[in-house]
Amino acid sequence: MKKTLLGFLLVAGLSICSAQIGIGIRIGPPPPPRVVAVRPPLPGPGYVWVDGYWYAVGGRYRWHDGYWTRPPYEGARWIGPRHDGDRFYAGYWDGEHGRREHDHRWDRDRDRDYRDHDRH
Repeated sequence: MKKTLLGFLLVAGLSICSAQIGIGIRIGPPPPPRVVAVRPPLPGPGYVWVDGYWYAVGGRYRWHDGYWTRPPYEGARWIGPRHDGDRFYAGYWDGEHGRREHDHRWDRDRDRDYRDHDRH
């Protein structure tokens, strides 16, 4: 009886350890993208343009202006954020060296990202 109970507890414990729990907030799809009439000039070699996009933060959407940036590694490509009608997926960089999440702290790093208004 003790062996059966011990076996049951072991199996139950393993089942609980492998369970996945997800918590999310549903805020619906973002507004339509803003239209940008003019893209600032390319600041130099190695920069790529990232179109503006909405991203979820604190239960609402914030607009992220388009900007020139250097990818986290050579050959990385930007996969823009999207909403599939049910869930929001944040944008990220992807390529042969793996996925890199976009860190909005990069946006304040003037050596990394470049916008037209940064020249003033």
